[in-house]
This record gives sequence, C-alpha cells and structure tokens, in this order.
Amino acid sequence: MSQVPTALNYRRADTVLEITWPDGVVHELSAEYLRVHSRSAEVRGHGAGQAVLQHGKQGVGINAIEPTGRYAVRLVFDDGHDSGLYDWEYLRELGVQFEAYWQAYLHELEVAGKTREPMFIQAKQL
Repeated sequence: MSQVPTALNYRRADTVLEITWPDGVVHELSAEYLRVHSRSAEVRGHGAGQAVLQHGKQGVGINAIEPTGRYAVRLVFDDGHDSGLYDWEYLRELGVQFEAYWQAYLHELEVAGKTREPMFIQAKQL
C-alpha cells in the first residue's frame, strides 16, 4: 500500500494543493496541473489513444476535496469537473514527476495550437 499523506492543504489564493508525505516531502501542485492530469474518462478517454487534451484551464480552482475511502480523494474543480479520483500513489507520482509531466503538457498544447488561457466570449446586451 502506498503512503498516505499526513496533510492536504489547499491554498485558495494561489490555487495550489500542498501535499505533505510521512517522509517529510512536500509537493505543491497547482489546481490546473491536477485538472489536466485527471484520470477521469473525460480526460483519459475510454481506451488507448482516446485522451482529450485539456486546454484553457489556467486559473481553474478547487471547490472541494472529498475523501474516498482511505486510498484517495475526489477533487471538485470550479469548472464543473468532478469525476477524477486521485489515489495516494498517483498524487505522489504527480509530485515526483511534476517537471517532466508539466513540460510534456506544455509541448502537447503547443503542437495542438492550444493555450492554457481560458477562452472567454463577450456577450453583447441587446
């Protein structure tokens, strides 16, 4: 069984989830990073090669952190996404591999011609 974090603290002001592990390691993961690396079917797809590149998630926040048994949490994001579970092993992996995963994500965005910035559409009142 993987290690269980000793603390999860969400800093709403800078949208960062701080995870403290029993060995003293602390990972600070942005809500955006967690959102685009969700293991949900919406992000990963239902099979090999069906992943959907998440874009426009810069500034996304976390509305709730819900325990799921003793092995994971469900993160509820303020863009409505709430179907991904983050088990302790995966959260640790996201922390340890942060730089590699983040750079790969930025590269995927560039190749796809997408951006991290949310797309806003201005509505004109008639």
